[in-house]
This record gives sequence, C-alpha cells and structure tokens, in this order.
Amino acid sequence: MKPELVRERFATLRAEGKRHKDAAEALGISEGEAIAAHAGDHARGLRATPLRGPWLALLQSLERCGPVLALTRNSSTVHEKTGVYRNLSGGAQMGLALGEEIDLRLFFKHWHAGFFVSEAAANAGQPAALSLQFFDASGIAVHKIFARDATDRGAFESVAQAHADAARQVAFAPAEAKAQPRPDGEIDRAGLAEAWGGMTDTHQFFGLLNKFEVERQQSFRLSEGGFTKRAQRTAVRELLLEASFAGTPIMVFVGSPGCIQIHSGPVVRIEPMEMRGMQWLNVLDPGFNLHLREDLIDSVWIVEKPTSDGVVTSVEAFDGEGGLMAMFFGTRKPGAAEREDWRALVRKLPTLEVSP
Repeated sequence: MKPELVRERFATLRAEGKRHKDAAEALGISEGEAIAAHAGDHARGLRATPLRGPWLALLQSLERCGPVLALTRNSSTVHEKTGVYRNLSGGAQMGLALGEEIDLRLFFKHWHAGFFVSEAAANAGQPAALSLQFFDASGIAVHKIFARDATDRGAFESVAQAHADAARQVAFAPAEAKAQPRPDGEIDRAGLAEAWGGMTDTHQFFGLLNKFEVERQQSFRLSEGGFTKRAQRTAVRELLLEASFAGTPIMVFVGSPGCIQIHSGPVVRIEPMEMRGMQWLNVLDPGFNLHLREDLIDSVWIVEKPTSDGVVTSVEAFDGEGGLMAMFFGTRKPGAAEREDWRALVRKLPTLEVSP
C-alpha cells in the first residue's frame, strides 16, 4: 500500500477513535509500517521522524525531560508507568532502567526502528501529542514514551532532534512463524525437575528453559503438582482485587519482544470494563495503569521457584496462543524472603485439579 494511501486511511480510522495498533491492523499492515508511512513531507496531522541510536544513550538523555509516560504492551495487555527515566545502564544489546517509577529490562537486539511522532490534537488549540515509538523488525511496538503535562516538551523535542535521521529509510518484514514446542516425550522431565529444584535465583529459569529446550508453559505443565499448579481463569481478577483490598504491594510484569516493564507497589483502583465486546481488567492508579484483556485469558499458573532467599511465587497468565500476558509477584528486594502476605494472597486463589 502506497504511503499516501496509508496516511489517508489511517487518518480516517484515527478520527473514528481507533488506537494506532488497531488502525494499522484494520489496514492489514503492522503498526510500525503505519507509522513509517508518515515520515517525510506531507500534510497529514501525524508526522514521524526516523531516529538513530544508540538507543541506550537516547533513553539516558530523557531524565532531563522530567515525568513522561512509559508504555510497553503485548497483544493482550498494556502496561503504563508515569515517571522519570533514571539509572539506565547496559550496552548495545541489553539495558536496565532502575528508577523508582520506570523499571525496565531492555533487549535492544529487537529494537529495529524508532520514530519521533507528533500527532495533532483532535481539539483545535490543544498541543500536539509527542511520543518516541520503537518497533521490532516485523513492526511490532516494543516500547513507547509519551510526553505528558508535566514533561518539559522542549527537552523532549531536543532529545528527538539529537537522534533524528530524517533520511533513513525504514523497512519491516513479516514476522517468522512461531516455533512449535518440542513434543513432551522428547523433554528430559527428570533433568528439568532436578535443575528446577537446584535454582538459587529466579533469573536462572530462562537458562533452564533454553538448556532443556522446553517452552515456558510446557515446562509448567510438565512440572504440575510439583513446582506448579493451575489456577482458574478468574484468578487474575481475584489477585488484583485482593491486593487492593488488603493493601498487599505487588510487582506486575508485562513484556514485548524488546522490553519488560515492571510496576512495584500497591494497586488500588481495579476496574473491570466491557467495551465493544471485549472484557478489560484495568488498574487505574496515579502513576500506573494496566489494561488486560480478561476475555483472552486461556490459562493461569501459580509457579514456585527456589532461590537462595527461599521460594519465590509468581502468578502467570497466558492467552490462547500461548503468549505470556502478564506475571505477578509480591514485592521483594534481593536478599529478602518473599512476603508472607503475598503468599497468603496466592493461597486464596481458586485452583484447578492436577491433570491426570
């Protein structure tokens, strides 16, 4: 589809109230392609300027902008945090943001393209919406950063200008088909159980999956009744409501191909909502919003991982395609045992019987 036609149709869909991702999908293209079509000279209200890295340096320069909105999403869940980008470290491939509000795990090898996006407000007289948007090679958004009322807009625009590369031509390719898990019978279940039981840090779990060539949810199923148990699909709603009622501080992880974004602290305002046939489970708190498609939850697992500080428990929700929607933990500092109020909350969650 020619860029001018993308811009015309995209503008129509935006005027109908569709979000960028939904408008792109309605056009049959990726979100990255839709944004890239708005680069260059044209008269539309949305303009996109290609950016160049290094991405870590760009993110480090955001601190002087003050509070901004960090957004990371997958196909079913949106995680939004408002705060200042502080304490960023890393390199060309990976990075960390360890600020009090903005807490990120960054995988830059998946950051294929970035854009500075300015979109005219629907109401005349309002300032344009400014954002930095980053996409993987297939055009899936990996991370976005939005200017807010408290943002120093001049500093935000200067960050974009310092990394602008208007002549850059950005191309995206269709995503590769998702690899199918190996058959259960090919997995060394005894070895998996032994290695799982020998973990001393939760981060070792990713290496364990790679070592035994086992898919994440498949590993849960093969360890069911030992380190894992199934929860009912309503468990995520009940977890958030109970955490809100009891004041239990939790950690909420949501990931894209290139970023994991984390909230640590209480959740207060839990708002289930039905909209256009979709069931959304929302957290609507100052500084933290979560929007999770509750109707897309296919399975929920309670997972225990041994560490040198004792067992750490997570609750993990998956969609029908096996995608990890979100992970929930009790707040915990390295070197400290897991909170007992979090464990008590998890024990209340409705579970399912172990499969025969």
